[in-house]
Amino acid sequence: MSLEYDKSNPISIEEHAKRLINMSFNDVLPDKFKNYKGKGNLGQFIEKYHFGYDLNSDKEADFKEAGVELKVSCFKQNKNKTYSAKERLVLSIINYMDVIEEQFETSSLIEKNKLLLLIYYLYDNEIKNKLDYIIKFAQLFEFPKEDIKIIKDDWVKIINKIKDGKAHELSEGDTLYLGACTKGAGGNKDLRKQPCCDIKAKQRAFSLKQSYMTHILRNYFIKGKKTYNNDSESIIKNLEVLKNNTFEDYIKNKVEEYKGKEVLKLCEEFDISTRAKNKNANLILKILGVKGKKAKEFEKANIEIKTIKLKNGKPKESMSFRTFKFKEVANSKWEDSDFRNVLSESRFLFVIFNEDDNGVERLETCMFWNMPIEDIENDVKEMWLRTKKIIKEGIQVEVVQRKKDTIRRNNLPKSTENRVAHVRPHGRDSKDTDVLPNGDEFTKQSFWLNKNYIYEQIKNRG
Repeated sequence: MSLEYDKSNPISIEEHAKRLINMSFNDVLPDKFKNYKGKGNLGQFIEKYHFGYDLNSDKEADFKEAGVELKVSCFKQNKNKTYSAKERLVLSIINYMDVIEEQFETSSLIEKNKLLLLIYYLYDNEIKNKLDYIIKFAQLFEFPKEDIKIIKDDWVKIINKIKDGKAHELSEGDTLYLGACTKGAGGNKDLRKQPCCDIKAKQRAFSLKQSYMTHILRNYFIKGKKTYNNDSESIIKNLEVLKNNTFEDYIKNKVEEYKGKEVLKLCEEFDISTRAKNKNANLILKILGVKGKKAKEFEKANIEIKTIKLKNGKPKESMSFRTFKFKEVANSKWEDSDFRNVLSESRFLFVIFNEDDNGVERLETCMFWNMPIEDIENDVKEMWLRTKKIIKEGIQVEVVQRKKDTIRRNNLPKSTENRVAHVRPHGRDSKDTDVLPNGDEFTKQSFWLNKNYIYEQIKNRG
């Protein structure tokens, strides 16, 4: 492989990177390293053996003369034949002591990552040696203007939390596109000093969320090569509306314009069927100016709309999440579990409706929310581990006969047994089942947030 390219010219660097397309990482290595099976960062192989420069940990971009930072990322094919990013993209380690002195526009994050050379390879679970993965895309990428404002707000939110002495409470769910992910071996091996508090915080890095990386992949790399049935539409159609607002404040202000309005009248105003199961979520999108079923910014930020109905000021129901697979829970570790990932990485838009004594439902307000780290790692973890134990040992069922009904009670965690969450059926009916580790069938279940916990979160936000 020729190493001749102009290190000071972004286009020359990109053209050299495109020579990698349809090659495996093994194809890049010199002959003496062929079939190498040891540990190593795939990006480092590209840097050293394709671009021919020595590895370093400089704060500057990899190609400093051109201002280009090289990043290698992974994508996967989904069951429906579409493609998604497999993981977040780590940008740079957060130095808690120094970052609070920076300004976003001149920050080490922006200086290093303002122009990215993204190299995407396709993940294949049939391939055992990661050096056999095939590189599919190589292209320069610069953050579009409509994303920079939200990324800046994310950065400010992270920095302010550090300034408040809460670096140990940082969570990816705090922000939209730019996250603060944990980085390192885990446990207590990567604890770092923070400037405004004596409590040590986990080492973290600035990263682009997996949902944002999926957006980049589909809209900048695969666009034109693969058609997606995606009717998403931008909420922000003019950046001027964010001049003195954060994205989240803009959303809240738009919803507040309709505070106290009857849902039935709003559905009539926005031409929404009152019979639709998800009418309240559709109503919010219409209020935000989205004609279709998806908001582009929500997809990029992995924001999920959750509608909450109040009666006498308290939630009427617990909040459900998608059904889980019994075998997946039984074979997972808490740190890698789907439910932990959903709670720690997602941001939720709670849209709150209130039903009065006459049964009239009105739009009340909305709030952005993500679960506090301490609740995830304490209450939810305890509930999840107990669920796993019960599934592995065998779910026990007690049949209770009442006058008119026969009730089947199981020993999965109840809402009375955990402050935050519990397990409940979530199938269409009793015949909608999933396979247990022992081969038996059991009614599909999902994790739910307790309605009292939801009330606590709403009350804390006023």
